[in-house]
Amino acid sequence: MLIRDWMATAILTVDANTSVMRATRTMKENNIRRLPVLSHGKLIGVVTDRDLKEASPSSTSEIDIHEMYYLLSEMKIKDVMTDKCISLKQDDTLEKAALVMLKERISGIMILDDDENLVGLLSETDILRGFIAATGIQDGSYQYVIEMPDKPGSTTKVIDILRKKDVRVLSILTSFNETSRGFKTVAIRIYADEATARELGDEINGLENYTIIFQGKDELHNLPSKRR
Repeated sequence: MLIRDWMATAILTVDANTSVMRATRTMKENNIRRLPVLSHGKLIGVVTDRDLKEASPSSTSEIDIHEMYYLLSEMKIKDVMTDKCISLKQDDTLEKAALVMLKERISGIMILDDDENLVGLLSETDILRGFIAATGIQDGSYQYVIEMPDKPGSTTKVIDILRKKDVRVLSILTSFNETSRGFKTVAIRIYADEATARELGDEINGLENYTIIFQGKDELHNLPSKRR
């Protein structure tokens, strides 16, 4: 999956000489947490809501409200921004972006084209959307999580069983974490009715050295929500 297919392209930016007050108002009005900073059309940094909070005078400081507003209107974004912003190219993969964000502990990455022009912004939410779409969970899929030998052709044996019933395979994910030596865990999502899926599960379990750790459908109705 490529970043270009999941990044946000309608992004707000600020010039390096924009005042801190104006940038703060822009972020609040648009409910965003970061703004790319440009100079002569090129990306030179990023300013976050945390940067702006740290730059603002404390409510316990000994200055009146008028003086505080004056200071914020005179202070420029270039004075408070982070100039070491992390960026990737639009043709990099979504998986690479996720790795960078996890390693650097950041929640957003600026996306550039081959001419170093800012063309998008990729957030944690965008990566989650891509992952959800890739797994096929939203399609009401049936999943098998199978421990199988880590050998060439081992996954093909399962696919051959699925092919006999002409079921639609939505995704195949492989993991080597927390598995016995010489084995791997493969998660396969298919689109099939319950009876067919269970019948296929029995056949997969019948393969030598293949164990189904989990099989079933995710319950997607009444998902937990902070709005309740």
